[in-house]
Order: sequence, then C-alpha cells, then structure tokens
Amino acid sequence: MAGPILSDINDAGSLGDQLEAIIAELPEDQLTLGELLQVFGDEGLLLLTILLTLVFLIPVSIPGVSTVFGAAILLVGVSRLFRRPLWLPAKLRERALPAARLRPALTGGLHWVRRLEKISRPYRLRGLVDGRAQDIFNNLAFILAALLLMAPFGFIPFSNTLPGLALLFYAIGMIQRDGTAILLGHLANIGTIVYFGILIGGGGLAAQGLLRHFTG
Repeated sequence: MAGPILSDINDAGSLGDQLEAIIAELPEDQLTLGELLQVFGDEGLLLLTILLTLVFLIPVSIPGVSTVFGAAILLVGVSRLFRRPLWLPAKLRERALPAARLRPALTGGLHWVRRLEKISRPYRLRGLVDGRAQDIFNNLAFILAALLLMAPFGFIPFSNTLPGLALLFYAIGMIQRDGTAILLGHLANIGTIVYFGILIGGGGLAAQGLLRHFTG
C-alpha cells in the first residue's frame, strides 16, 4: 500500500490532489492507522490530520471513528508540541477501520480542502504563526480541538463538524504558515465550546424539567 501512495503524494501538487490520490488507493475492505502512518511518515502528520478530519465535515456517522481518529490527531498535536516523533499505542495503531465506508465520507469532505486551498495564502498574519510562543499556543489549541472532537456528542448534529473544521483550519494554517487560517481555527474552537455549553445547559434544564414533572 505505501509504495503507490507515496509516489502519488510526491507527484501531486495541491493538498486536495494529494489527498484525492491517497483516498483512491485505499484498500477495498479494511485499513489501519498504522498503515496510514507508514504512508505519511512524521513529516506528513499535518496532511494525515487533514485526511482524518475529512470524515467529520459531512453529515455522516461511522460509529467509533471520532474516538479513534480524535485520539490519533491528539497524539499528532502532542508530538508537534514536544517536537517528538509520533507514537501510537499498538491497540490504536492496529485498529481495523472500514475502508469501504470511509472512502465516500473522505471524498465528500475533499471539497472543504479545495475551497480552503483557494482562499489560503502563505504568511498572512505572520504574528499568529511565527515564534515559539505562537507555536506552543497553536499546538495547544490543536490538541484542544482534538479533545473536543472526542467528546461524547457524536450523535448530535455538528458536534463533530465544528472541531473537525477547527482541525482542518489549524492543519492548513500550519502547512501554509497562514495566520488567517489559524485564526479561523481558534474561532471554530470557541464556537465548539459555546455550542457544547448550550447542549450541556439545555440538557440540564431538560433534566430539571423532567424531574419536576415526575416529582410534582
């Protein structure tokens, strides 16, 4: 699997073209995160992050994917924060994923990447991307987005889409050194936290209403 895809990555130009080539070469039945990591290597972790977020950008539900992909993206953020090679536990590395169900979801999310590529520009708002302090802050925000992606709200509309968008903005911003994309990632993170706060608050009010109803 690794050989043909690596060749396609090297030959393709844009991020969208690279990801499209990778998706086209996915096996028919199952694949593992370990196999994907072999394709991308440590230098392609942000591109791997973009691939893993695509499935959350369209209204489709694949049980268990948000936990597995979210954990992998979280570890990508940790490896970037501490500037260490990515480490995945064996259970996560060898977890079988349904390639047949993932392929249409990944393909459906590609339009987001192509749209962002058209508006992303390298070295905009450089104050948000240049410097060690900014790098630490942005990677911590990246990790926060991964944690929000793993939150147990997957059955609620947009609960995965918002942190998925944040991660997509962060990954493209870090690749392109585009501070505008990073800023959009921060805004998507804030939007996710507000949305989750509304969900939790609304759930609490509903629970109180039911309790009052049944207790009189």
